[in-house]
Amino acid sequence: MKISEIKKAGLRGIEVSGEIIDISEPRNVTLKSGQRSRVADAILRDETDEVSLTLWDEQIDNVKVGDRVTIKNGYTTEFRGEIKLNVGRYGTLIKEDM
Repeated sequence: MKISEIKKAGLRGIEVSGEIIDISEPRNVTLKSGQRSRVADAILRDETDEVSLTLWDEQIDNVKVGDRVTIKNGYTTEFRGEIKLNVGRYGTLIKEDM
């Protein structure tokens, strides 16, 4: 799938590759379960478009700006009017070797 095809919330089973072009500073959040986690927003770009990618905990530490990654079994949500790509617990984020 190309990033330009990611147009709406509720998509499942997304496999997409691209380059991380920006990562926000991580922030601490409290989950519904009461656990604390870190979350950061990244921008993933391919030759067709870009999308906001939500990174959690160790994912934040495993990638940096300029890395090429593949998301397998991702899904989309909408937050504050913006489509977000998520890896989730059943998906994977694979850092590609350069």
